[in-house]
Amino acid sequence: MTKLFSPLTIRGITAKNRAWIAPMCMYSCENKDGVVGDFHMAHLGSLALGGAGVVIVEATAVRADGRITPWCTGIWSAEQVAAWKPITAFVKSQGAVPAIQLAHAGRKASTHRDGSGSITLADGGWQTVSSTDEAFTGYFAPRALETSELRGIVDAFVTGAKNAIAAGFEALEIHAAHGYLMHQFLSPLSNHREDEYGGSLENRARLLIETVSAIRAAVGNDVPLFIRFSATDYREGGWDETQTAEVAKWCAEAGADLFDISSGGLITGVQIPSGPGYQVPLSEFIAERVAEPVTAVGQITDAQQAEEILQRGEVEVIMLGRAALRDPHWPLRAAAELGVEVHWPVQYERGKFPKS
Repeated sequence: MTKLFSPLTIRGITAKNRAWIAPMCMYSCENKDGVVGDFHMAHLGSLALGGAGVVIVEATAVRADGRITPWCTGIWSAEQVAAWKPITAFVKSQGAVPAIQLAHAGRKASTHRDGSGSITLADGGWQTVSSTDEAFTGYFAPRALETSELRGIVDAFVTGAKNAIAAGFEALEIHAAHGYLMHQFLSPLSNHREDEYGGSLENRARLLIETVSAIRAAVGNDVPLFIRFSATDYREGGWDETQTAEVAKWCAEAGADLFDISSGGLITGVQIPSGPGYQVPLSEFIAERVAEPVTAVGQITDAQQAEEILQRGEVEVIMLGRAALRDPHWPLRAAAELGVEVHWPVQYERGKFPKS
């Protein structure tokens, strides 16, 4: 048995393998009220059919003003919960664990879905909020959240977590990466606050730690809770690997179980060393310093590459992004390439390879 196709148990769930689907925004709620429909059933269902151990749904807003775009998914209403239920049921029926990324976009909210910038109020946009009143490059300026409002952010994440469980999700992830609200509080480049949520690392991490603690208290001990971090801003004086590792330890103490490591997204104009497996060293740096499982993501495209990363002994999970968009059945193909016998959907067995 390869490590890629060995199971992993975290709290109350067991993933059948270590080939998981990373959260990827689809911007496809055409109703513009965060309610998913046929596209998400087909999209997420195909990824579950393809053999992934865990399917993590895209960044899903815990409040209406936390959506990246008006076309993004939500988890703040009963209508949204009802729409998710048949999707999570189908994902589970295919042997995959349905998970969801809970998110608030902060100053990167209220944008066009092609990424071309902010939507005006007249065209259906909204006033964004953040740790700061400084705008992300090319976007409208946010309003800095008052200290008194931050409990409301925590409460929104808790409500989102409860709604996600009611919708059938079996694992949760807090989005603290890619320049969205939690990352905006974490990074010294976007957090110049003078209250208890700014300044020191402990203060900048306070909102995230409070959210982790509150979600853990709300969902109990059986539900896995992941955190996605950008491990670096790629800018001197910004958020980096050392700070990520330290805050990850605090998150673990507060109830987090796994760290999903990516990078960048807070600012523009930086050089990102893109290439095959380019973020794996960041994951390995974090993994060496925490006791909890750590994932790797970013241009991991073939089975042997994924297996070699896992065999080095630091990273525990491979997250699949664009590779899974190109081939939703990537895990099934990888198993064949590695010579591992895995379950195939009975409807697809005629396509099994190598032919038995």
